[in-house]
Amino acid sequence: MRVAIQGYEGCFHQIAAHDYFGRDIETVPCATFREVARKVENAECDYGVMAIENSIAGSIIANYSILQNSNLQVMGETYQPIMQNLVALPGTTLDQVTEVQSHPMALLQCIEYLDRHPWKLVETEDTALSARRIAERGLRHTAGIASRLAAELFGLEIIAPEINTIRNNYTRFMILKRYDHHMDPGANKASLYFKTDHRRGSLLRAMNQMEEINLSKLQSYPIPSEPWHYLFHVDMEFDCLNDYIRTLDKLQQVTEEIHVYGVYRNALTDNPQKPAFPTADKE
Repeated sequence: MRVAIQGYEGCFHQIAAHDYFGRDIETVPCATFREVARKVENAECDYGVMAIENSIAGSIIANYSILQNSNLQVMGETYQPIMQNLVALPGTTLDQVTEVQSHPMALLQCIEYLDRHPWKLVETEDTALSARRIAERGLRHTAGIASRLAAELFGLEIIAPEINTIRNNYTRFMILKRYDHHMDPGANKASLYFKTDHRRGSLLRAMNQMEEINLSKLQSYPIPSEPWHYLFHVDMEFDCLNDYIRTLDKLQQVTEEIHVYGVYRNALTDNPQKPAFPTADKE
């Protein structure tokens, strides 16, 4: 099984892919989210993994556009804790470190810890790529900020674990496949967008049709070809498919356009063997 991921080997997308599919897969690194979508659409990969929102930074709006414009279907989701670690060559001590490399967002997530040390901070393209470069180039006085998986893959040691400032930080990843109209009979969540007309009260009329389901997310995003007009992304949670189907029928009567990204199982409630949110040990 080939699974397209955004980022390099050892990144959080790979961790999400392993969590959903298991480790017996081939992950295919992609430079961009659009490349992930293309590889799945073109059947170069069986599935794709794409981050859609973060508990701190919010939604990744550009990825909604990718879903909207591609012939892909959401088949599932997974939530992953974003735990950043200071990694270095085996035997390296904190006193030996003079420089820290990582993605700008990772550096920002760990800024409280980094501010306690007189290290030079260097921005790179990817957390996992930083770890790989340190290993390949034997950079004794350079540390990286990366996942536990990256440290494991490239033979590095974690010399300071979980240095991110905010510990309760999670990213939600969507699992993508080529569109096939198949609906999981055990599904209890759906992701879709709808478009209303521009009359007063149009959005309220749409919201009033959703009394049988739990509206867990409502996200507006602009329509590039129609300035100041918006599409509305919705995540619906429901107890049975009939509730969802009735809600969708009613919603179609009061909106101009609807597109369902996918109907799938809620990762936070469907598996009673898993905690509501995974722990740092998941990495």
